[in-house]
Amino acid sequence: MQSASPSLLVPPNFTQDEYIRVTPSSAQWDHLSFGARRIRRGKTWDFETHENEVALVVLGGTCQVTSNIGNWTDVGRRPNVFAGMPYTLYLPPGARFSVEAKNDQLDIAYGWSVAKEVFPARLVKPAEVEIEIRGGGNVTRQINKMIPPGFPSSRLVVVEVYTPSGNWSSYPPHKHDEHIVDEVGNLLEADLEEVYFYKIDHPEGFAYQRIYTPDRKIDELLLARDSHLVLSPQGYHPVVAAPGYNCYYLNMLAGSAQSLAATDDPEHAWVKETWKDKDPRLPLVSMDME
Repeated sequence: MQSASPSLLVPPNFTQDEYIRVTPSSAQWDHLSFGARRIRRGKTWDFETHENEVALVVLGGTCQVTSNIGNWTDVGRRPNVFAGMPYTLYLPPGARFSVEAKNDQLDIAYGWSVAKEVFPARLVKPAEVEIEIRGGGNVTRQINKMIPPGFPSSRLVVVEVYTPSGNWSSYPPHKHDEHIVDEVGNLLEADLEEVYFYKIDHPEGFAYQRIYTPDRKIDELLLARDSHLVLSPQGYHPVVAAPGYNCYYLNMLAGSAQSLAATDDPEHAWVKETWKDKDPRLPLVSMDME
């Protein structure tokens, strides 16, 4: 196993309000940008989408968003990602907005990509988020679908994933780095850029993520801690949560289609046939917590 490339693992810099930032230039890809920041009560953050569509996810806290295309109050509720369901605000190109923190410390993440089409702004509230319990046994995880395929966006897809202590996730390993269409026009795999933005339920906790291509030109094992970000530019990318620590990651994706079409690693796809019961610890978060 090769040593981890620093370009795939982005640690937080908490000396800055914006403690994570990735652009196509820094990631060496074409579409997706991502940031995360903390905002103190009464402080604001201003942003202009220009030609991009933007998805803003409240990780913890409550905010007010004012813009040239609409205003949204009381956005967010959970104090952290392990305490409830998400609020997600989708904004189209041409928007100028300001986010004001309404609690002592707002924690938000946001991704953006150049849009091919313009869709209306929309606030996705917790009750509108579909929960999927995927996998089985020690590969069971929870998927919260905020901006899933089929959502009226141009490129962006946004989900958050909860992996219980000791479980695997993004498994069997899958990839989405080619745009493949079958003879009748069905999309079999999309070419997508993806970020994994981690939160762990204890500060000393961690997860591991492997990223590898079929030819092993990329074969990395990355140690992900709380508020670390992992870039997945190509290849298969499974995750395992360390025993004792529940793992959260926010996925934002953009690429050749507004899709999650992917191909499993054929060496490991057989494990799906062994799954029987779901892990009873899931869901880790639900509307019952609100």
